[in-house]
Amino acid sequence: MSDLTEANVGLIFGTDTGNTEEIGDKISTALASFGVSVEMINVSETSPEEIEAFDFIIMGIPTWDFGGIQEDWEEFEEQILATQLQGKTVALYGLGDQRGYGFYFLDAMGWLNERVLKAGARVIGAWPTEGYDFDESLALNAERTHFCGLGIDEDQQFELTDERVEQWVAQIVTEFAEASAA
Repeated sequence: MSDLTEANVGLIFGTDTGNTEEIGDKISTALASFGVSVEMINVSETSPEEIEAFDFIIMGIPTWDFGGIQEDWEEFEEQILATQLQGKTVALYGLGDQRGYGFYFLDAMGWLNERVLKAGARVIGAWPTEGYDFDESLALNAERTHFCGLGIDEDQQFELTDERVEQWVAQIVTEFAEASAA
């Protein structure tokens, strides 16, 4: 399957304030403009079997304070590792505050990336670090040029969110097609 319009797409998110769900809504709306239908599910209301039914999985997670993992995702850790993600394509997005917590920016997304890779997923959607001002992040690649997924800062750069979402969605649509054709 090389076209996302034919794929069963799920967006799994965890949220305490509603921001991660709101970004999920924006991603779903942007994907709809490509003809892609998305089922959004709160991680606290899902199971490994439900996640395994999707062809393409988008996962959203906020970073709390000093690198903290959102509680619902933390409680779901064992289930993530038990989910059969071999042959599945996953894209990640994370929320953080680069000024207030610049040494922990998007750490939870890096944590989630490690777990979905251990579960066998192929992760797409790496996002450039250009335009961000932070000190450290567990979501960085070895070269420190990209995050493992889309980085959103609703505290310091909320005015860039819509543009970033639109660009990233176009990117993952292309990357999904390329990965599926390979």
